[in-house]
Amino acid sequence: MALKATIYKATLQLSDIDRGVYGDYPVTLARHPSETDERMLIRLLAFALNVPEDDDHGALEFAKDMWDADEPSLWQKDLTGRIDHWIEVGQPDEKRLLRAAARVGRVSVYSFSASTPVWWKGMASKLTRLTNLAVWQVPTVQSQALAALAQRTMELQVTVQDGAIWVGDGTRSIEVAPVLLSARA
Repeated sequence: MALKATIYKATLQLSDIDRGVYGDYPVTLARHPSETDERMLIRLLAFALNVPEDDDHGALEFAKDMWDADEPSLWQKDLTGRIDHWIEVGQPDEKRLLRAAARVGRVSVYSFSASTPVWWKGMASKLTRLTNLAVWQVPTVQSQALAALAQRTMELQVTVQDGAIWVGDGTRSIEVAPVLLSARA
């Protein structure tokens, strides 16, 4: 018998002063049985950091990466259905990133494992020609602290100002400082 996804509901109260994006975003996450709280919260963080100011050019959506190998963690499609932004969470292989970069305008990766520097060192030279790729590492201590915020129903406040990111749930607040490993976009 196949295990089913666990449904999580979150309301993100976003104040991204750096990009001028503000609003409340109700999101529903289907958490795959093999997904950890840490990875799920990194998906939420990636959503908060990339949600567009408006949906005039398409909305940012959670995709089915853990169920469907042809989908990323998140994507933004334009109003015609064309993918503009492909967002991966974790450590995808170079073939996946090359294939995505050839199909879309922008590719972002949010890695959070302690092994990220080793993974990226092995990947960087293979991806030098990509002009639309940005790779971020969320330090492990911070991603694990984010995981502690996971609840079946969450109300999270995300504030971005002068490059600093704060994520809180009303009782505790965590500073997250993703490290840019590569940006050619």
